[in-house]
Amino acid sequence: MTRTISIRSHGGPSALETVAAEVGKPGTGEVKIIQDAIGVNYVDMMARTGLYPVQLPAVLGFEAAGTVTEVGPGVAGVSTGDRVAYFFVEGAYATERVVSAASLIRLPADISNEVAATFLAKGLTAWMGLRAMHHLKSADTVLVLGASGSVGSMISRWATSLGATVIGVAGSSNKLPKVAAAATHAFPSHDPHLDAKIKDIAPAGVDVVYDLVGQATFALAAASVRKGGVIAAIGAASGQPSPTGFGLAQRQVEVRSGGAPEYVRGQAVAVATAELWDVIRSGIFSDLDIARYPFDDAARVHADWEQRRLNGLPVLIA
Repeated sequence: MTRTISIRSHGGPSALETVAAEVGKPGTGEVKIIQDAIGVNYVDMMARTGLYPVQLPAVLGFEAAGTVTEVGPGVAGVSTGDRVAYFFVEGAYATERVVSAASLIRLPADISNEVAATFLAKGLTAWMGLRAMHHLKSADTVLVLGASGSVGSMISRWATSLGATVIGVAGSSNKLPKVAAAATHAFPSHDPHLDAKIKDIAPAGVDVVYDLVGQATFALAAASVRKGGVIAAIGAASGQPSPTGFGLAQRQVEVRSGGAPEYVRGQAVAVATAELWDVIRSGIFSDLDIARYPFDDAARVHADWEQRRLNGLPVLIA
């Protein structure tokens, strides 16, 4: 038997319920895994509320790590006992499940299941921004909107480690210390002189804007980017932005959007994960706290996220 966290209808955190279910045998190309760490991401909130489409009833979650316990026919490269993780497969909120072997990433000995489930999806999203949406150079000046969030925190730290000048913008003043720890310059989003301060740092505009917020910050992104620069629209917590009306095409500004599954696929998966593990080993993310919740407390994680009570990167421990 497995325990899953499921929803039968869209709604608030109270819509989540623990459901016991049988786990079948793996079919062709599939494996069965016991999962002891499940990542929690913003897309999980979107699926719960109906902003991201899932077929109901649905087991929430897209990221987890665990150990292979059974291998189906036709599987190569994965064996019983291997520790593995995945970063965008629906149905992750489960203690045990069957999953396609093609979606799995084998974990190095020094990367724990908990670390993998906490950092994989968010870290690969950061890699997408820094390597695929815009290949960051040490001479670049970057603006990170939503720099205190999980992905924003990783982008800021990673970009700083690569030598870039990082301007981090936080949603509130109490988050500034966290942003300042990773950025060259840190400002709250409500600063009435924010536009001018960014222009003082980058008179011609920043080379790239990483917008983790969306509609509420897109005007600032458009005003801050240089001619020929890039806006990497990664998040949309405040709604999807509309890039029209800002004269971006006339300034040859590219707006690039999408998620990690679109950019981190095929041969890029091995490249991106190897670089992510090296960044984790280097200690660049060592000051980012992990917020551990018991598996059955998934509703509390969702509530804490919505109420901005999270004190770290959230992970469910089964």
